[in-house]
Order: sequence, then C-alpha cells, then structure tokens
Amino acid sequence: MSMMSEFKSFAMRGNVMDMAVGIVIGAAFGKIVSSFVSDVLMPPLGMLMGGMDFSDLAFVLKEASGEVTAVTLNYGMFIQTVLDFVIIAFAIFMVVKAMNRLKKKEEAAPSLPEIPSAEVKLLTEIRDALNK
Repeated sequence: MSMMSEFKSFAMRGNVMDMAVGIVIGAAFGKIVSSFVSDVLMPPLGMLMGGMDFSDLAFVLKEASGEVTAVTLNYGMFIQTVLDFVIIAFAIFMVVKAMNRLKKKEEAAPSLPEIPSAEVKLLTEIRDALNK
C-alpha cells in the first residue's frame, strides 16, 4: 500500500473528519466567547469596580526611557483570558451534557421488533412444517 493511499484512508476516516470539523467550530466558538467576555461582560464588571478596564491592569517592571518601551506584567489580560477559558469550558460542558442526555434517551427508547424478511418467513414455515 503506497503512502498516499494510506494517508487517504487515514484522512477519510470518520473520526478524523469529525475532529477537524470540531476544531474549526471550536476555534470560531472561542472567538465568539472571547468577544462576549471582552466586549459585553468585562465593561460592566469594570464599571462596577470603579470604572477600571481590566486590559489596562499591569505592573510596571521597568519604566520606559527614551526609545525603550516599558516592561510590564499585564495581569489584567491574564484575568480576561482566565474568564474566557472558564466561560468556554462551561459552555462546552453544557453542550456535552445535553448531548449525553440525548444519547441516553436514544439508548432508553425501545427498539421496534425487526420484521423478518420473506426468506426468513419461508425458512421458519419450513422448519415448523418439518417439526410437525
């Protein structure tokens, strides 16, 4: 089996395609949640805390001098990133929980008895006739 055919069989497997779709959707979902946190959630939270903007919070480690910019430790951006992560993790948890609930309902649903094919019916009649 050539390298290309092996790669094709690997890439076309269902799990790989599902994972690729999940990664793309997850990246887009992450951007939506980041925008929600930075543009919707953080401004009112900053206003409640006295009008501060979390992205501006930083410790100055070395002051700027001339052409050299200041060296800062931007802990406000870290706080915002942690909030992004917590909200994304919670949203994914809720989606997985809903999917598991749907899966349990599918498993719990009674399956209809299979209708035997014409061949099986004929073989059953032959068997019954031989038993008599």
